[in-house]
Amino acid sequence: MPVVRPSEAVTHEMHGARFVSYAAARTGARELAAWRGEIPGGTKAPAHTVSHEEIFHLLEGELVVTLDGRTERITPGDTVIVGPGTLFTVENPTDRTAVSWVTTSLGLQARLEDGTRLTPPWAC
Repeated sequence: MPVVRPSEAVTHEMHGARFVSYAAARTGARELAAWRGEIPGGTKAPAHTVSHEEIFHLLEGELVVTLDGRTERITPGDTVIVGPGTLFTVENPTDRTAVSWVTTSLGLQARLEDGTRLTPPWAC
């Protein structure tokens, strides 16, 4: 039974946010990836699409998310389901760090609006 301790999680930083990877191929996952996202106050992630469905659950703080032009304010306990190919933006308009838990399929890729493709290491 693979157990990933907090001390074994790998931290990555990108676009002003921190991603702490727990479930990934390197930790024994075969199908899913899962990480904690930490989005500091005042941070706005660039608009992007994802290749696989992503489940984004807010644990702490408050965020404004936009999916294909529809904007919603989310609070702790809210879950956003991001479909493949959906244009997705996350913004923290507050002065507190927001914390989320995200789950997706291994191998997720993201594409920024300018066409740049990213393979987030925390999703592989």
